[in-house]
Amino acid sequence: MLRRIPAGVFALALLALPACAQQNAVPSTPGSAAGASGDRVAPKAATADPNYVIGPQDILDVSVWKEPEVSRSVPVRPDGKISLPLLNDVQAAGLTPAQLTTQISTGLNKFMTNPEVTVIVTQINSQRVYVLGEVTRSGGYILLPGMTVLQAISNAGGLTQYANGKKIYVLRTNGAKQDKLFFNYKQVLEGKKTDENIVLKSGDTVVVP
Repeated sequence: MLRRIPAGVFALALLALPACAQQNAVPSTPGSAAGASGDRVAPKAATADPNYVIGPQDILDVSVWKEPEVSRSVPVRPDGKISLPLLNDVQAAGLTPAQLTTQISTGLNKFMTNPEVTVIVTQINSQRVYVLGEVTRSGGYILLPGMTVLQAISNAGGLTQYANGKKIYVLRTNGAKQDKLFFNYKQVLEGKKTDENIVLKSGDTVVVP
């Protein structure tokens, strides 16, 4: 529970939250993240990977047990930070949910006794792959867990009639070098060379000549 913070001071702290963060925060409505009674329904995580690294544009649910005034859904800003009552700006990008949980808990220790914090990634918007060339809709796409080359091409609307399906390749940055991984569209569809249908990583670019 809150301690050492008079009600008036706590209210001022909430009002001090940057206006942009208040506008971007997902409002609480009965039956969703927080009901009229202040009880929060556990949100659905977008990933079960404990090693997932938070990035800009991801949406996080920050829950502090029995403290609905502090609990909220927040976007990760382009600068990698989130805005929370009492703590103001908190660095989130580059951390796992567990690491961010520890960081928030440490900060709230100044205002609360043993705060129980939970951080869940509810939307993954920071990790993207790119599909370029002879596809219906070239561009960047949100990388879903387990997305393969074939699935990325499907998200881009499939190949155009001018595409050379035999010479598709994936450009992947690997440290200081860039790997070129080939993908034969027709043979993968026929169940051959399935090893070429790799699981994509954030930043991969699928090129369809």
